[in-house]
Amino acid sequence: MGEKTVYPILLSVAALFLLASGDGGGDYFKATQPVFKNPGKYGPWILPTRGKVWPKPKVEKDVFGRFSILEPGRFEFLLTGPSSSCDILQAAVNRYYRRTFPGRKSSSYRQDQPWHSKLREDNDMYRGVLGRVDIVMNNPRGCEEHYPSLDMDESYEIKVDTLDKPHVAQIISYSVWGVLRGLETFSQLVYTADEHGGMYHINSTQILDSPRFSHRGILIDSSRHFLSKRVILDNLDLMEMNKMNVFHWHITDDPAFPYESSTFPNMSLKGAYRPQTHVYTQEDVRDIIEYARNRGIRVIAEFDVPGHTESWEPGNPGILTPCYHNGAPNGEYGPMDPTKTSVFDFLHKFFKEVTTVFPDKYLHLGGDEVNLDCWKSNPSTSSYVQKYHKGNFRALESEFINKLLDIIKSYPTKNGYIVWQEVFDNKDKVKEDTIVEVWKGGGSAWGRTMSEVTKSGLRGILSSPWYLNYISYGSDWVKYYQADPHNFPGTEQQKKLVIGGEACLWGEFVNSVNLIPRLWPRASAVAERLWSPATATNVKEAAQRLQEMECRLLQRGYPVQPANGAGFCDVVWEGP
Repeated sequence: MGEKTVYPILLSVAALFLLASGDGGGDYFKATQPVFKNPGKYGPWILPTRGKVWPKPKVEKDVFGRFSILEPGRFEFLLTGPSSSCDILQAAVNRYYRRTFPGRKSSSYRQDQPWHSKLREDNDMYRGVLGRVDIVMNNPRGCEEHYPSLDMDESYEIKVDTLDKPHVAQIISYSVWGVLRGLETFSQLVYTADEHGGMYHINSTQILDSPRFSHRGILIDSSRHFLSKRVILDNLDLMEMNKMNVFHWHITDDPAFPYESSTFPNMSLKGAYRPQTHVYTQEDVRDIIEYARNRGIRVIAEFDVPGHTESWEPGNPGILTPCYHNGAPNGEYGPMDPTKTSVFDFLHKFFKEVTTVFPDKYLHLGGDEVNLDCWKSNPSTSSYVQKYHKGNFRALESEFINKLLDIIKSYPTKNGYIVWQEVFDNKDKVKEDTIVEVWKGGGSAWGRTMSEVTKSGLRGILSSPWYLNYISYGSDWVKYYQADPHNFPGTEQQKKLVIGGEACLWGEFVNSVNLIPRLWPRASAVAERLWSPATATNVKEAAQRLQEMECRLLQRGYPVQPANGAGFCDVVWEGP
């Protein structure tokens, strides 16, 4: 789908008056919208801001209410110095031209239109036409970082007609990743002013910005329902627009194995729903990783083991544990069988391929919800546990994890690991660079777990409050917005070990049709919590900016759902 052409419509007279009367209709909001319920008034429940940024920048200063106009056919994103030879930025400026001016033709506006001269006569805040934004990458080595990483620099500065740079616009960063974040922010600063014939405006502004957390992820699940490559790419676009930087790809699970392995081709031939169509080829994976790279997004693959592996068995018989009932096999299978050398031989070959296909330093190895009943029922595994672990089946799980981590560590790629919290809860011995993803329980429960994880010296990722597959009626984004990864008892040093969080969209009832509208803009709330300062907690102020973000995403061609109840956007949605 991507960014499609959409067509603007006129605002209602009442809404136009409110938008023109001040700061995005803030007084209207206060008067009619103390909570997210029907205020019983004419017009939208929430009026959008104009030219406000999502997620909220670290520091943003308007310069005396001044503004300039931009003419699409005469505006340029100008790469300067080291940025001019950067392939990522060369592609990005074309992308951001379309995002900044969605649905507009280059010849739409002319300076000889009557309102143009009237602006000069009647508005002393009008600063004229802004013809370009200079992209300044203060790094003589240019695009040196081929792939985004956990420690990448995403900081940037934006100047638009500031006191020290009048009539000039700049996006300034030391890294290509910071420039990408600055381009997104600049595109959001541009807004249309219907009181001036729909001309594009930008306010005189200075922004200094950097993320609060380095890991800001979206998990999607391509096993419960196969997700089309196009939808995955669209989601990466939306992640970039919200400054999310990790695509956590839960690529396989019990129902299906859609990853087409070059080392073990039978895994998808036998384990995919339909191997002719419902698989991700090696070329597909390369395309997705490259698409993400160009947007400053890491792709972290999760191949969840030893449980959640029912779909692995058909293509490689013998790696799972046969379950027994009344002393005989019952035809069912449990987790992988840690008592077999052949299982680890397979895992060594399989994950060696994975480390060469997925370039990120980190792999997600799962480790969650390992059901012990099958191991207990199987005479072979039961005998092994009695002999080597004194009947402790959790120790067998720990043995599996330890052997797998040793395998991953042996590769020349020297990957790090992410595991679900059960690995920590079960007191499995892990490497010191292991990252624990906390997903269980409400605030007090996940808070205790995060406190224990960081107290042990391990780094943590939070996803517990952000399971977006659970849906409810109303503006549920508020509860996601109000969850904070640092809301647990611990020292400042412990809290520094929390590297971020993830919004998760599990796939039992999500497919290519509803993934985008179910995620966005609900996931935008998580994006702001992970990017913006901890002080960005004003829900009423955020609601108006989120309303503008919702409309912005629609204008760019993405079928996002309403966030704030009754209202409308300045766009006619025509479908895919």
